[in-house]
Amino acid sequence: HLGNINFESNTSLYYQDLEVPFFNYYMKGTGSDTLSKATIFFSGENKWRRFTAWPVSNAVTTPVYLQQNGKLSFTPASGRQLSFDSYISDPAKPVPYAEKVHAERTREYMDDDQRFAARRTDVLTYDTGILNGDMTVAGPVVADLMVSLSNTDADFIVKLIDVFPDDAPVNLVTNYPMGGYQMLVRAEVMRGKFRNSFEKPMPFIPNRPTTVKYTMPDVAHTFKKGHRLMIQIQSTWFPLTDRNPQKFTDNINKATNADFVKETIKVYHNSSKIILPVIK
Repeated sequence: HLGNINFESNTSLYYQDLEVPFFNYYMKGTGSDTLSKATIFFSGENKWRRFTAWPVSNAVTTPVYLQQNGKLSFTPASGRQLSFDSYISDPAKPVPYAEKVHAERTREYMDDDQRFAARRTDVLTYDTGILNGDMTVAGPVVADLMVSLSNTDADFIVKLIDVFPDDAPVNLVTNYPMGGYQMLVRAEVMRGKFRNSFEKPMPFIPNRPTTVKYTMPDVAHTFKKGHRLMIQIQSTWFPLTDRNPQKFTDNINKATNADFVKETIKVYHNSSKIILPVIK
């Protein structure tokens, strides 16, 4: 287990069952190589799967669109009305990476409950509603956002979250209420000025809609029937990422106090989507 999540798997024994035949074959010349090209643990369903390649060749590219009223949809809304959600990002009051204060970074943040972040006004939250069946995501996730800023730079943190049913039982080990638990599955940050190139940072033109598209780390997770898929978007994630001044600068180490400013960030519906690799 990690924190409040029980993965129901004895990883050590499983590794031994995989590795002993491998080393016997390649180091002792006995037996055979029975390993698949990729052996991946899928959280959510808590099972190991074997594949002939990774990323999985038969994954279906599946966009989920950000829409009004905090909704995520597998189809874009009809019509051409330009709509958006907005929030004020303040480097002086950053969104923390965990609800509690720790002297050192914890491992538990990687599947922590994100409800503390969802309650903040500087975090946008979208979800699919209750899923009618299991949905398995396998491979890299792409964040494809259309945004505009009141200043010239910002960070964009996208979080992929698994929301448990409201009637999920209390974790008897940690005594933590799991009903509605917002389990962090994956998250990644993009410093906006590097959206086109890491070698040539570019400022944003204030109030101009601009694409920010980047690839998040691979995911191997099954969103179970009765759960919800959630996306959170924010512009600070302290102290996992340093604070962006939000005023463009070539060298953040030379930023002055005056460079750290509040700004309004708009995220446009339908044009903004998260692209998931879905498998059966």
